[in-house]
Amino acid sequence: MTSTTGPRPMPSTQAASPLAPSHLAALVACAAGRPTQASYSPVDRSLIGEVPVCTPEDVDAAIATARAAQRQWAAVPLKQRRAVVRRFHSLLLRQEAEILDLVQAESGKSRLNAFEELADAALTTAYYQRNAQRFLRPARRTGAAPGLTRTVEHRLPKGVVAVISPWNYPLTLAISDAIPALLAGNTVVLKPDSQTPFTALMALELLQEAGLPRGVFQVLTGDGPLLGPALIAGADFLMFTGSSETGKIVARQCAERLIGFSGELGGKNATLVLADADLDKAARGAAQGCFSNSGQLCISMERIYVHAALFEDFLAEFVARVEALRVGPGRGWDIEMGSLTGQRQLDRVSAHVQDALAKGARLATGGRARPDLGPYFYEPTVLTGVTGDMLVAREETFGPVVSVYQVEDDDEAVALANDSRYGLNASVWSARRGEAVARRLLAGTVNVNDGYSAAWASHDAPMGGMKDSGVGRRHGREGILKYTEAQTIAVQRLVPVGPPPGMANGRYTRLVKGALRLAGLRR
Repeated sequence: MTSTTGPRPMPSTQAASPLAPSHLAALVACAAGRPTQASYSPVDRSLIGEVPVCTPEDVDAAIATARAAQRQWAAVPLKQRRAVVRRFHSLLLRQEAEILDLVQAESGKSRLNAFEELADAALTTAYYQRNAQRFLRPARRTGAAPGLTRTVEHRLPKGVVAVISPWNYPLTLAISDAIPALLAGNTVVLKPDSQTPFTALMALELLQEAGLPRGVFQVLTGDGPLLGPALIAGADFLMFTGSSETGKIVARQCAERLIGFSGELGGKNATLVLADADLDKAARGAAQGCFSNSGQLCISMERIYVHAALFEDFLAEFVARVEALRVGPGRGWDIEMGSLTGQRQLDRVSAHVQDALAKGARLATGGRARPDLGPYFYEPTVLTGVTGDMLVAREETFGPVVSVYQVEDDDEAVALANDSRYGLNASVWSARRGEAVARRLLAGTVNVNDGYSAAWASHDAPMGGMKDSGVGRRHGREGILKYTEAQTIAVQRLVPVGPPPGMANGRYTRLVKGALRLAGLRR
């Protein structure tokens, strides 16, 4: 089944991308007089602005500033740190229009997807502002000798946290990792992707307006491969979001210094449509799960496994929904899918689709670039007949392309979904068996009767990947405690841990052995 009409284009309501406020570039933490680098919108290649090209020496200076500021910031009572974050939350919502304009201009995404970024940043900020005290307060632990040993676990900040964030979610992936680090008493040095520096700089401006002292959160702009090693060489912890290949490189660099590392990496996420799934809901949810943010989402779906009893009907319904997606540039809330973020993504998407078609895959819909909409637009694309020798079968496409497969039963669907080096996110559609099947999938998050939003937006639960999809977690308790060191302080009273004065060692060991027997019997 091949579509000849393609998605319905939307007329542009945006004559030109808005220029970033000129003063934002002055917030970059680099020496005066550095060369600048222009940033262009993927929507229409209009100039957004210019930022300095920082050097490794600028990184060293930013780290030194952050280290000095961290001692003072950690001494600020948590209540006051939370007040800064609370004010920042209010400013995010107050500046909605300006933030959405800038996110769209830098990333090319639809206004709805840009708003999802703003909403997620606000939710993450509110969650950690409310719960930081609960997560960070000292906790009593069972002591060596009950009644005689008082043992308390304390949480100390790591120090200077480096955050390297990608271009696909320039607000969410800068803020959702920085806020818990700041609340825990760390300072943050952020290196945003070169394509999307101004969103990060706007976030910095709002944090400073909220009362964050200068030097506590800094932004560096420039070449990632040049600045990354310098960041790792100076920081006490690294939070990285990006490809699995780059993640392995930076993890090795962190290991050389024995500093902590957390990374959300690549995915080749699978959707399972079981025999008892609601066909209409599954097709609608799959379309959203595959093509949000033009498929440029680590947790979006690139593989769909459908039970044979539903396959033909699901494919027809799914393709119809994909072809009805409203694709185009502009600020209209009814646009559902925007542009890819640049030529590299367009080339990768095109290469994966052409490779699949050349090797015998069938095109159900889409499959072509749309230069009539903008330089980097590509139609949402559905493939069938994909085999293991095709690039699209195993490599992360990171674009609006999904392959649909027919399976005979749940066991085959689970086996094929797990047959991947990735394990970030998954989705199961079923009326009765969804949760049971979900527990068999090797993925850090699994959504039942949803594509990705339910698990991602459950901010109280950890989010991250298995296998090549990452190390560590964001969100929840783990999302803030990873930025701390656990310190145990034990205070011994009355008698020491060991033979008391005057007691023979043999008698002491017999008494301890008896106590150990009793401890083993306790339930």
